[in-house]
Amino acid sequence: MAESSEAATEQVVEGAVHPVDEFRPVGRLIPFAIQHILVMIATPISSVFLIGKSLNLSDEVTAAILTAVFVFSGLGSLLQSLGLWGIGVRLPFVMLPGGAATILFISTAQGTNLQTAVGAVILTGVFYILAVTVFVKVLKYFPPLVIGSMVVVIGINLIGVTGTLITGRPGQPDFGDPMNLLLALVTIVLTVLGYRFLPGILRQLSVAIGLIGGTIFAAFFGMTTFADHVEGPAFSVPTLMPFGPPEFNLVAAIPMLVWSLASMAEATGQTVINSEIVGREVRPVRDVPRVIRADGVVTMFGGLFGTPAMVTSGENVGIVRASGVRSRYVTAIAGVLLIVMGFSPLARLLGGIPAPVVGGTAVVVFAIIAVLGIQMLARVDFHQNGNLITATLAIGIGMLPVLIPGMYAQLPGPVASLLGSGVAMSAAVGVMLNLLFNHTGRRDESEDAKAEVAGEPKPGVNTRIIKTVKRRPGDYRI
Repeated sequence: MAESSEAATEQVVEGAVHPVDEFRPVGRLIPFAIQHILVMIATPISSVFLIGKSLNLSDEVTAAILTAVFVFSGLGSLLQSLGLWGIGVRLPFVMLPGGAATILFISTAQGTNLQTAVGAVILTGVFYILAVTVFVKVLKYFPPLVIGSMVVVIGINLIGVTGTLITGRPGQPDFGDPMNLLLALVTIVLTVLGYRFLPGILRQLSVAIGLIGGTIFAAFFGMTTFADHVEGPAFSVPTLMPFGPPEFNLVAAIPMLVWSLASMAEATGQTVINSEIVGREVRPVRDVPRVIRADGVVTMFGGLFGTPAMVTSGENVGIVRASGVRSRYVTAIAGVLLIVMGFSPLARLLGGIPAPVVGGTAVVVFAIIAVLGIQMLARVDFHQNGNLITATLAIGIGMLPVLIPGMYAQLPGPVASLLGSGVAMSAAVGVMLNLLFNHTGRRDESEDAKAEVAGEPKPGVNTRIIKTVKRRPGDYRI
């Protein structure tokens, strides 16, 4: 057979509905939407509980913020999935409170007050919307060489952050608890077995099946905490300005504004890799501003209800690749479900899933993101002048703050915040070296000519992705 048994190539026929825009019966979309939610559920819950405990908030205020976070996560997911007036990218994305943004919210509140922290969140949302006009002008300097390096750092960084869900944090009594390690291992093994042996739609739901199976396994050992999350109101609504009117202090907002620059760089990598996963033509100049504007709008309005800054999530990018389900209506339905969960006690109950189980699932999903970055770099010609050293330093310097947290702690706050973001450092180093080697001085034109003859891109050119999609036989296409 001319066609490989491992992969079939599906051409996107002109005039046909692209798989990312296909809407199938809701009953088929809901299981995949739930899978997205199960993978990301730990982030909003842990963010809100961390805010509540760190700032000594009452249970009522903490519950109101939890409701707001779920509601705005849902609204953000809908906005990114469906798009509206140039806001939202119309790709399968889910929105979450940023992890670093949560820490900055807490530190700003502790250094000033809650009203100023809320003001900083709102200013960050406005900054997203205004700064994207300038940011888009430098996107031409983000070729696959730079973005691939960034995506590798994003994936490894996410593995490191969520790995503590399995191990706990150094210094804590339960750090490295063998039972927690076992729970994560069981979750990963069940996920792998699902990929290997389950048919069709069930194989595509292997991540969710692994998470559910790990939770059931934990329940036999009394390690679930669902009973602890039963108490609380049966119906909740977000509270407008739960801490009082926001106070706007530009100086106090500087760390959060600096962080937003790193967030924009991360959004660039996620947008490109998600476009490639779903097989849609990559147009960073068009798509990245739509992602960032949506982050800005949801951050700005969410701040009025007490949420930290909201960001488009990298969690679900790995899920899209793992499941092979490319329809943006899956994450749109996930957005609706998140809103429903925000108003109901279901969000609290899901907090009973053991952290090591969520961590085991996250390791699989985030490792996929790192591998996708490697796959992107595999298309780069490392024989061309400077490409090897560019990728080497973009990854190496980007990984330093990931592997050595706090290495810039003795520098001024805003500088430490920017340098401490591995993704931001990877982007900055990659762009600068790409400019140095591919956009300054004279290049050997014979190399460009040879590249053109071979069908390869010229150095520094941001290539567009061919609109083909590969699927393995038996994949359930929705």
